[in-house]
Amino acid sequence: MSLRCLITAGPTREFFDPVRYISNPSSGKMGFALAESAQRQGWVVDLVHGPVAIKPPAGVNAHAVVTCEEMYAVCGPLFSECDLLIMCAAVCDMRPKIRAEGKVKKGDLSMTVEFEPTRDILKTLSAARRPEQTLVGFAAETDDVENYARKKLEAKNLDWIVANSVAKGGAFESDTNKVSLIGRAGEHLSFGPDSKAAVADWIIEQIAKLP
Repeated sequence: MSLRCLITAGPTREFFDPVRYISNPSSGKMGFALAESAQRQGWVVDLVHGPVAIKPPAGVNAHAVVTCEEMYAVCGPLFSECDLLIMCAAVCDMRPKIRAEGKVKKGDLSMTVEFEPTRDILKTLSAARRPEQTLVGFAAETDDVENYARKKLEAKNLDWIVANSVAKGGAFESDTNKVSLIGRAGEHLSFGPDSKAAVADWIIEQIAKLP
């Protein structure tokens, strides 16, 4: 099965000023492993990734972004052309309401910051999906992982969701992962713990089996 596949990976950043930001510990390793595995399937892969310290796999179309809005701006046009979306990025879901144009001096820093939500990229894209597109999300949780994953699956109108723990010793910044793949029809498959490369191969293998 030959597909055009859009994969997101890594963290995004939201800035207080040009030199300070809020983010998360996502390394991008899981998303990059998925992109490499999908490329080996012979699929055309667009990889949209936040700031990471690893190189994109050879043979994929890599698009580097920083903020949530930048990721959405790149994903929007690519999504309209793709057959499969795997939203693996750990998008920062809040940003400071006010971003200073210049560096705020230490003596002028406020210890109280007001935040606002960033765009829900997956939900926004899902609302514009074509019937034949397949959407796969990731749920990174610290507790009650599968319950929250099922809620996200329904709320964002996904076909599948990959549930994984980011509690201490979990997926973030690790070379290994343990996942459950949950489908909208009630399917439930599990894999790991194993290397993220092996987990990625397993996920792509399950997707490749879909009609």
